[in-house]
Amino acid sequence: MVDAVIIAIGSELLTPSRTDTNSLHLTDQLNALGIEVRQKVVVGDDREALTEAVRHALQHASVVILTGGLGPTEDDVTRDAVAAALDRPLEFRQDISDAIEERFRARGRKMAEINKRQAFIIQGAEVLANPAGTAPGLWIELPSTADTVPSVPSTERRPSGSRQTQPSASDKLIVLLPGPPSEMKPVFEQECLPRFRRRVPGVVIRSRFYRVTGLTESDLDTLIAPVYTKYTNPATTVLASAGDIQVHLRARCESEDEAERLLAEIGDPIEALLGARLYSTNGDSLEAAVGMLLRARNAKLAIAESLTGGQLGQRITSVSGSSDYFVGGFLTYSDAMKSALLGVDPALLAQHTAVSQEVAAAMAAGARDRTGADYAIATTGEAGPKSNTGATPGTVFIGYASKGHSEAVRFVMPGDRNRVRGFATNAALDLLRRRLLGLKS
Repeated sequence: MVDAVIIAIGSELLTPSRTDTNSLHLTDQLNALGIEVRQKVVVGDDREALTEAVRHALQHASVVILTGGLGPTEDDVTRDAVAAALDRPLEFRQDISDAIEERFRARGRKMAEINKRQAFIIQGAEVLANPAGTAPGLWIELPSTADTVPSVPSTERRPSGSRQTQPSASDKLIVLLPGPPSEMKPVFEQECLPRFRRRVPGVVIRSRFYRVTGLTESDLDTLIAPVYTKYTNPATTVLASAGDIQVHLRARCESEDEAERLLAEIGDPIEALLGARLYSTNGDSLEAAVGMLLRARNAKLAIAESLTGGQLGQRITSVSGSSDYFVGGFLTYSDAMKSALLGVDPALLAQHTAVSQEVAAAMAAGARDRTGADYAIATTGEAGPKSNTGATPGTVFIGYASKGHSEAVRFVMPGDRNRVRGFATNAALDLLRRRLLGLKS
């Protein structure tokens, strides 16, 4: 089995304003080849820290992929750090320098002297052509026997602290890729994928992806743990967010048939235990699953929102093609708007307050009546941290209306204001999904 570590380089990735998306793409590509990503690491533009990260990665995986830090400036330290980790010199390649210079010339610009930094490669590396940028990638296969690094000629530069001998390695591989996704992706797909296919043994990774609602993470784990804890392969991962839980099963085998057999062996009993709480087996969101049910019935939906302030409508319309079934909604945050737009009786509001089953049901019925939709759902409640109605913060009512019927269900949601609103949108969509499936609980 081949394992990999991905190292993303760049101090900007350690700030809240930038996200490492390269690792996500690489993980998807590697998994398709049967390579399991064991670690992802983000390292700033620090030569010593990166050198240590590379050495550590080589101790734990046979493939190490680095993205970023191949540019021409002083803070682009990836080549130097990897060379130091391998105790290999950097060699200047005139052909690479000429190609970079020609790229500038074709744009009517003169190449700055600093760009020659990108023409230094680690001794023994294969150059990976970069059709979208000036920094080439590097592919370095480490032999299983120790060799000796030759002395450094005048056209080479050696990172400070490097030694003259290279330690032995056991068929390890290091890949250096440019950081911009527009450069990284074509280099990997055009240059790396063919090499990986020749190198990687016949291993496949197959997965099942379940999305579940209506359970807490602890309740779900209590339910399915007796099944998945019997196995180390497939591996099971449970991920939770507000009102939505994902269960990932990943089988790693020598053949697709074996992987699918193992997934069925563990997955089928889990599906049976989850029952109607399982709403997606392909990764679709809850709003997409509801949309499929509405489209299959050629039905129209309207909504009325108070507590969720437009979030429910945003989720519904985030699905491509939602205009097939969604007619629109009402954002009625005040009692006056609930009466004016939805026809909720002011006496009902005065008697029960806006945070009540009676008002939630009336809101849903009003939205359906005024739009002519087949179904309607409504949200009202107290998101907190304070209450204007006397209701406990976190109290949520979801209204539902269909032909000749309206109802509302009460929930008590945990967390802060944003978390309560997130739970509420999920609860509203799930209530509609269950009613469309004919489920009452």
